[in-house]
Amino acid sequence: MNIKNPIQAKYRIAVLGIGGVGGYFGGKLAAHFAGSTNVEIIFVARGENAKAIKSRGLKVVTNQEEFVAKPSLVTSKAKEIGKVDVFLICTKAYDLEESIVKYQDCVGAQTVILPLLNGVNHAETIQSILPKAEVWNGCVFIVAKLLEAGVVKIDSEIRLLQFGSNDLTRSKMDKFAEVLKESGVDVQLSEDIDKTVWEKFIFISALATMTAYANQHVGELVRSSESLELVSDLISEVTAIAHAKKINVAENIAEIALNRIISSPPESTSSMHHDFKKKGKTELETLTGYVVREAERLNLSTPVYQRLYQELRTKG
Repeated sequence: MNIKNPIQAKYRIAVLGIGGVGGYFGGKLAAHFAGSTNVEIIFVARGENAKAIKSRGLKVVTNQEEFVAKPSLVTSKAKEIGKVDVFLICTKAYDLEESIVKYQDCVGAQTVILPLLNGVNHAETIQSILPKAEVWNGCVFIVAKLLEAGVVKIDSEIRLLQFGSNDLTRSKMDKFAEVLKESGVDVQLSEDIDKTVWEKFIFISALATMTAYANQHVGELVRSSESLELVSDLISEVTAIAHAKKINVAENIAEIALNRIISSPPESTSSMHHDFKKKGKTELETLTGYVVREAERLNLSTPVYQRLYQELRTKG
């Protein structure tokens, strides 16, 4: 590949948040482009995770393979990173605003920011903090987790990254997609990124809210007629918001989302459920609170979301 930047000798990609998502996609990039004179991969990490990666690289384990990725740089300091071409944001949603402010000096005139977080309004949040920045939107379909410092485990066969922009030029997106494809990432440019993100959100918001509220895995949830009815109500309420916002989701998206939950592995759950069990920070405001607030703004009724949101707030 002969990727050249008119300002910089290398095409520089920084990956912020080396957990499951950032570890897999960043790991594929770092492993493939190790030693490249054209592409530089930077891991933005700290603490024990950063120490482990600096010492022995990032180990990525899938059902088919294991590989070790050694990025060009591992750091948490904006001054050491410098300006980058693409900033992949793979943090938890509750760390987004603080992270964007902390690393805003890494964003130059040529930089594109791409959030890969659960939720639907992260591009808007980033744009509000950095109004002159070019921000794309994206989402991933993967089950991945940080097993321990420096080790990421992938539990799903699907490892898809979709991204796009509804109103920006295509050339930069094509270039980044080419880089991802060369590294072995399954990537798709979405022609309607709002549709893509919202169709995932309808599923993940209802699943996260219900599993956290009921403290149930999917298998327990689908065996309970009461829980299953609540899930169906949640899906209907969040789907109504998508329609009110004129998002072009599939006509049968509610049925698709419900069937996807029912057909999930019985032992599966949501990351928000895990976070509640650990008594740590959660994505409640992103996955549940956002629905309640947006419904109020649109004058829509979401009684199930409101009730479960209020009860979950008392658990947090």
